[in-house]
Amino acid sequence: MTDHPSTYRADDTHHEGIAWDDRASLHRVDDGDGVLDGAKGLRSGTFAEMIRHMMLLPEDERAAYCIEKAGDREYHAAEVAQLATLPDFPHA
Repeated sequence: MTDHPSTYRADDTHHEGIAWDDRASLHRVDDGDGVLDGAKGLRSGTFAEMIRHMMLLPEDERAAYCIEKAGDREYHAAEVAQLATLPDFPHA
């Protein structure tokens, strides 16, 4: 799980599909982002782990949270639920 793939002989650094093993963290939607955003994470792990955790929350509470994935991308409740149904999603 590397943040920055090597560019030395970078023959095989781009992989199609979703990087389920990228680092991610669970945040409250209303946490304000900002300079200290990295410290506001409630839980961290792989992207797949954060999706599994968010899907364990009651459906009416999920909208209060988002997943911030490596690369500064946020995934909100509806998109997380959709990702959890993909055939290649690692459920275990």
